[in-house]
Amino acid sequence: MPRDEAARRQALGAFLRSARARVSPGDHGLPPGLRRRTPGLRREEVAQLCGISTTWYTWIEQGREVSVSVDVWRRLADALRLARAERHYLFSLAECADPLAGQLDAVALPDGLSDCVDSIQGPAYILDQAWNVLAWNPALQRLFDGWPGQGRANLLHYIFMDPAARTLVVDWEERASRVVAEFRADVAALAGDPAIGALVAELQAGSPLFAGCWTRQTVVDREGGVREFQHPTRGRLRLRQFTFRLAIRPDCKLVMLLDESGH
Repeated sequence: MPRDEAARRQALGAFLRSARARVSPGDHGLPPGLRRRTPGLRREEVAQLCGISTTWYTWIEQGREVSVSVDVWRRLADALRLARAERHYLFSLAECADPLAGQLDAVALPDGLSDCVDSIQGPAYILDQAWNVLAWNPALQRLFDGWPGQGRANLLHYIFMDPAARTLVVDWEERASRVVAEFRADVAALAGDPAIGALVAELQAGSPLFAGCWTRQTVVDREGGVREFQHPTRGRLRLRQFTFRLAIRPDCKLVMLLDESGH
């Protein structure tokens, strides 16, 4: 077994032990009991709450090579009362997707974040995992000739359903095809989410290009690079895209466009 794999399992076990020590038996309606040498829940209590054997849970904490289902990780996260960041850490170490990731992250943007986007000089916006545009600045609206703000604030819906995108985005079909592969990578952890399913169904019905690209199962990262636009009043624009994950909202991305055309 590679050393890094063993280290991952050891880190996972150490995190579970630490989280277990922070949970009081009373949090789950369990009697405090006597002769507790350490604070928190006992291993057998965690196992009982999760519906697994004490031996199996002990092996997980010890970093042994055992197979654990996503559902068991979910029950462990719930039993240990993990906060959003802690759940994200647990499922990252477990190398699987949290089935509740989309629901847990569906909260309003932190105060002041929209003001930060407004303060950026070039076009900038924040996307969630469903590619809804949660915040944007005036420079983006100028670039997209009024969008978002007029109609639905979803980037995929704009690209595939708004006729203006076909003339604004240079090499629209090529860019749109790549966008589908980027979106598929973003929603991998949200398989079965009703809102994502409804969006995909709508785009498949309304755009033959999206429908064809979606069936190809292509997956790529949302990378930066040059983006060209044919603006109705400013002419040809050349911008370089940069994408950043937000530490305070891991499900969201800040996208910035740096103008290289001199406009």
